[in-house]
Amino acid sequence: MSAGIQDFSLNYFSLKGKTAIITGGNTGLGQAYTVALAAAGADVFVVTHGTNWDDTKALLEGKEGKAQFYQADLMDREQLSNVVPACQKEFGTVDILVNNAGTIRRNPLLEYKDEDWDDVMALNLDAVYFLSQAAAKAMVAQGSGKIINIASMLTFQGGKFIPPYTASKHAVAGLTKSFANELAEHGIQVNAIAPGYFATKNTAPIRADEKRNAEILSRIPAGYWAEPSDLMGTVVYLASRASDYMNGHVLAVDGGWLAR
Repeated sequence: MSAGIQDFSLNYFSLKGKTAIITGGNTGLGQAYTVALAAAGADVFVVTHGTNWDDTKALLEGKEGKAQFYQADLMDREQLSNVVPACQKEFGTVDILVNNAGTIRRNPLLEYKDEDWDDVMALNLDAVYFLSQAAAKAMVAQGSGKIINIASMLTFQGGKFIPPYTASKHAVAGLTKSFANELAEHGIQVNAIAPGYFATKNTAPIRADEKRNAEILSRIPAGYWAEPSDLMGTVVYLASRASDYMNGHVLAVDGGWLAR
């Protein structure tokens, strides 16, 4: 139930006292989500595939929220099943889940390997489903929670040379809506962020290709590649009380790409 207009304040965006799990939260856009949530006051449980956490730890220095790093292969069902219990053991609750971890494999359709399809779907879709289900059980028990999935421009478009990535990101939108429908009555909101073109290590080869880079920039009304920091306000909003009446939505942060 929404509060009255007179009750609104910037505290609606505070995450103090909340705990957030961020998968793939040690690099790229995931690192920005981690730092943003900690800056807003949340304790962050950062799930990573590797164990080199120095850069992210440095960025978290001075932030209000505490941080715990946890190594896991989310394509391993047993390791995945341990994530929520490990977070609960460390912080007591799971209030926010950001399903950020993902992968992409590029190859022409006629040459695409079965194992690449399986790996991309396992991380981009299966892990999102099973981790969301586990987090939802904890959130239902406490009567509140926020699940934030990471979609893509390929949630809306087809792309080329990345059939499982496109399929998985379309499916993420479906899971977002499906979970939202079932969990709303328990005080849980499920939404997704669809980032546009961001300057990260993953997009470095595209940005280095002068022709492809020019094609992309010509399509973006904003006229430039976004930085990971451009998503930090979005993730805090979706994780906070301020978004309590937003549910089942895929929010594009794309500089106007989809409007062109």
